[in-house]
Parts: sequence; structure tokens; C-alpha cells
Amino acid sequence: MDSAPSPTGLLVLAGTPIGDLTDASPRLAAELGAADVIAAEDTRRLRRLTQALGVEPRGRVVSYFEGNETARTPELVEALTGGRRVLLVTDAGMPSVSDPGYRLVAAAVQHGITVTAVPGPSAVLAALAVSALPVDRFCFEGFLPRKAGERLSRLKEVGDERRTLVYFEAPHRLADTLAAMAEVFGEDRRAAVCRELTKTYEEVRRGPLKELADWAAGGVRGEITVVVEGAPERGPQALTPEELARRVGVREEAGERRKEAIAAVAQELGLPKREVFDAVVAAKNAAGDGTGR
Repeated sequence: MDSAPSPTGLLVLAGTPIGDLTDASPRLAAELGAADVIAAEDTRRLRRLTQALGVEPRGRVVSYFEGNETARTPELVEALTGGRRVLLVTDAGMPSVSDPGYRLVAAAVQHGITVTAVPGPSAVLAALAVSALPVDRFCFEGFLPRKAGERLSRLKEVGDERRTLVYFEAPHRLADTLAAMAEVFGEDRRAAVCRELTKTYEEVRRGPLKELADWAAGGVRGEITVVVEGAPERGPQALTPEELARRVGVREEAGERRKEAIAAVAQELGLPKREVFDAVVAAKNAAGDGTGR
């Protein structure tokens, strides 16, 4: 159960423009001028934003980024418990969404501090809107691991996800990521690569994953958001033994024991456990000497 809110201190999470500074809301400008403390991911970017908005912050400005987030959080909590109005802004978009903020929010709530938000531009929602892919159900996966093996494992975890998937990615890793997605999701799975959203050189590339991977191999610059179509609906009858074994393998890689994974897949698909078990044995034999021993 949440603690009672503080009667004075207030933590404000403010969304900032993801590119075009004119997307800033009047409320953001007001909060920048009213805060007692502004915690900014990059104080230089904050200065450019306030200058563009014609705002002169009256409060103290401190840096709050990945490198000092753990150490600085207690200092900000102390300001909040002392009745201060603390504004948290990141370089672009909403704090806590693949950006600093979660630790401070959790600590503030633990201390009974009221937390509110100033909604703003979002690369996730903007990319979804322009992707031309289904948006009625989606999930945000953030950044994938940098190492190839870990990246593949993470993608396999959502290989059967029916909802549209949204990822952030660095431009120099985009080609490898799209190639890995094509390998796991299928070369023909539809996707959209959204580059430099709301900026001068905004670009949205739509097409099959293999086609997008080939395009990205030539080099891409800018801030990247990738939107991928969810897995198609398939009835149990359409699943091959290889697919059943793959689903069990994904659960095993995630930490489940084989017996538990087989039972879970069988229950999910409404199949007899023996059918799933036989598929796993067949796949194991095929990967070995094929003799069934």
C-alpha cells in the first residue's frame, strides 16, 4: 500500500521534445520556471531548451544521469522531504522510459512524496503512429543487449508475441539488430525504422525485416526507433514439431526446467503433454546422431 503523500514536496516528471523544440508545452515552460530544483540528464541541453522557451529557471540546476543516478537520488529525496518542488527532465522524451528516473520515483514514493507528470512528446508513440502497423496492442522492449548472443536470446523470448513490438536502437547497431530480428521473427515480418523523428531529416522506412536489414547495412545515422509487427496467429494444428520444440527451448533458456517448459507449452496450446515431449525428443535426436538413442 502506498504511503500517504507529502503535503509539501512534489516530484514532477516532465516530458521534453524529442527533436523539434517547438513541441514543448506551455506547462513544461511553467514548470521549468517554478521548480526549486531541476534535475537534468544533460545541463547543457537543458540550457538550450530554456533559452528556446525564453525561461529563466529560478531553482538550482543539478545533473542527474546514468553515471550519478544512484549517488544523487538521496540528495534529491532530501530536497523533496524538505518541501521542495523537484523537476526531472531528460535529454528527450519522458523520464524513466529508457532514461534516468525510475530510482528517484521509487525512492520518492517510498518516502511518501507525491509524484506527478507533465506529458510530452514520446518517440515510442510517435513511431507507432507513423509505422502503419497495428497499434491497438503493443509492448515496449527498450534497447536490446549489445552482445549478439544475448540479443538473440532476448528476441527469442518474444518470438511468439502477438502485440506490435517497439525498440530503441543505436544507429551503428541497427543493421545487426534488424538481421537478428529477421532470423528470429522471419525475413518477411513487417517493420518500420523511424529515424530522427520530428527533426529536419526525419525518415520512416517500412518493409520486411530482411529488406530493412539490407538497407541499414549501408550505414544509418540519427536517433532510431524500430517498430515490428507482432507474430501471426497460429492454431495448434499449424505448429510443426520443430516449432513446439523451439517454444520449449525458449522457456528453458529463460530458466524453466524442461519438464515445466513442456507442461507450460502444452497448456498454452491445448495439446497433450506427450505430443510436446515427443517433439522435443525428436528435435534432440535430429541435432545429435539421428539414431534416437
